[in-house]
Amino acid sequence: MKTFVEKHIVELLKAGDDRAMGLLYDHYADALYGIAIKVTHDEELAQDVLQESFVKIWKNAHKYDVKKARLFTWLFRVVQNTAIDKVRSRQRKQSKEVQTDSSNVYHLKTTSLAIEHIDVKDHTESLEPKYKEVIDALFFQGMTQQEASDELNIPLGTVKSRLKIGLRELRKVFGGFIIILSTML
Repeated sequence: MKTFVEKHIVELLKAGDDRAMGLLYDHYADALYGIAIKVTHDEELAQDVLQESFVKIWKNAHKYDVKKARLFTWLFRVVQNTAIDKVRSRQRKQSKEVQTDSSNVYHLKTTSLAIEHIDVKDHTESLEPKYKEVIDALFFQGMTQQEASDELNIPLGTVKSRLKIGLRELRKVFGGFIIILSTML
């Protein structure tokens, strides 16, 4: 059976009354924070989850249906889903970060460099613009393939294809030197 406080909070939420948020916080914040901590295992992230959840609760109060679930059950789901989304987002972000300690980009060794290879950038000008922009992003701006995809707003597979074709064209001019560059990617 619903308590008087819960009914009052629901009425205030449905009416868009600001007092509902204060009552929600007073009565449910500790329990909801506990849910966020359990999912995130991170106090700072759990605080962000709680704050974002309260914003979602306020904006979506009209969607709450007393016939489908008790207020706490609905609040629980909002917080749990928000926490799961935050954790997934953080994991995706971390997986996209370049790990410099495991990257071979910073450990390049050159034993000799022929004078005709110094003008590689000049020869990229002869490429079609779509290949040139990918080669420029990867080799001269130091981007990863994923970063180039994001920056140029083209799919990762397209970046890889354009790189392959661009390197093939440059290989005609430079021969083996371009093979060395392409193995570093």
